[in-house]
Amino acid sequence: MAVPKKKISKSRRDMRRSHLALKPVASAACPNCGDAKLPHHLCKTCGIYNGRQILRDRRQDV
Repeated sequence: MAVPKKKISKSRRDMRRSHLALKPVASAACPNCGDAKLPHHLCKTCGIYNGRQILRDRRQDV
C-alpha cells in the first residue's frame, strides 16, 4: 500500500484545493414579474420564456 514519505503542508494542501470552492449561482431578474430566475431558463413564477407564455397558471384550470 502506498504511504506518503513526507507530510503535505497546509499551504500546499489548500493550494491544491483552491479551485474546489463553490461558484456563485448566476441569476437574472424576470422582465415580466421581476422574480429571480436562471439565465436562459423559464421563469417558474410566471411561466414566461423569451417573451412567450410557456406555462399557464394552474389556478385558471380550476
